[in-house]
Amino acid sequence: MGMYRDLGRNPGVFRILFSQLTARFPFGMLSIILLLHIQLAYGDFTSAGIVLATQSIGQAISGPLSSRLMGRWGMRRVLSITSVLCSALLVTIALVHLPLPLVAAIAFLVGLSTPPVTPAVRTLYPKLVPGNQLSALFSLDASAQEIIWVLGPVVAVFVSSQFGTAAGLCVAAAFLLGGGAWFILSRAVGEVQLLRSKRGLGAVLRYPTVVISTVMGFFFVASFAAIEAGIVAAFAGSSEHGDSGGGHGSIESGIVLAIFAGGSLVGGLLIGHRAMRPWSPLLRIGVVLVGTAACLVSLNMWWLSAVLFIGGLGTAPVFAAISNIVSSTVKFSETAEAYGWIGTGQLVGVATGSALGGVAIDAGGAHGAILVSTALLVVAAAVAAGTVRWIPDLKGRTVEPPPETGTLALPLP
Repeated sequence: MGMYRDLGRNPGVFRILFSQLTARFPFGMLSIILLLHIQLAYGDFTSAGIVLATQSIGQAISGPLSSRLMGRWGMRRVLSITSVLCSALLVTIALVHLPLPLVAAIAFLVGLSTPPVTPAVRTLYPKLVPGNQLSALFSLDASAQEIIWVLGPVVAVFVSSQFGTAAGLCVAAAFLLGGGAWFILSRAVGEVQLLRSKRGLGAVLRYPTVVISTVMGFFFVASFAAIEAGIVAAFAGSSEHGDSGGGHGSIESGIVLAIFAGGSLVGGLLIGHRAMRPWSPLLRIGVVLVGTAACLVSLNMWWLSAVLFIGGLGTAPVFAAISNIVSSTVKFSETAEAYGWIGTGQLVGVATGSALGGVAIDAGGAHGAILVSTALLVVAAAVAAGTVRWIPDLKGRTVEPPPETGTLALPLP
């Protein structure tokens, strides 16, 4: 653990880490809150799936574009505009009851105005620490990221069940504004200048590692959104009597998801910093797949907690591997856009997984959503297995972007 203490000797590192975590936290809450809010307002999970799908389309468009804009306008301007706009749109959905098509249109704008915090911070990291500490920083970031994707829904379920889904959306907006301001005002955000990419939009996708990381991240994160919806549905019936939130979620689902997050935090701190080999992503996804598939055996709270803790051990290490893959193969001037595509893949994965999980719950209950999650992980594992030859072997190497001059020879087949 000494490597994590060494990170603190670099000025501003922990402020950047925790402020960006706060700014990104609402997107771990948002899919579940929107799922519950729209289902409560319109009476079915399919309507919620439509809203989440339109949000995902907006995010798909936004990620690479907003990342490139940071190279033109600067981080602070782009992050400030998008944070304010996105927060205002979330509050509108929370407080104003509108026809479903209008809500879907607003959700599209929510996705379109998603602040590009992820590509910003991942681009900053190589400038904040020496190359021999970058792998440890990515590991710590991946562990913290699991607080977003796994603990975020716990907060979402608690706030929505105790105070209503409108309050949950407002809390998400408050996290977005407060965390965004904390991150934007960080010294490093103002000092580090992003290089303007010399190539056109989408040219970064010529790196096989960017395509691999984007596709793998999409299916991987989608699986979490699906199983989180399934866990909420599994225990919703237990709180139908006397629950001010209308029976959505319960303390049991919060406990299960919190233990899932605990497994991921442990795995990230113990495993994620290890030198990545070409087969590391596949093995780590395999751990998550085993834990998720085991959920089909029983919906007992303690069984789910045990198997998801085991599955969680592989979660943060997968995210650390994705960051290492990109940082070691993509030039600094193109990393913001690369992380923009990857962030888009993950955010769209959250919305897509929640949408598929919602439809599966309507069709087959909680088991349906767990089956969807398992299937998504099988696809993620297949992607990792089929692309091993393009994954860099980082044993004995520092994680640093390649020089701006020269060419990275990783041609697509």
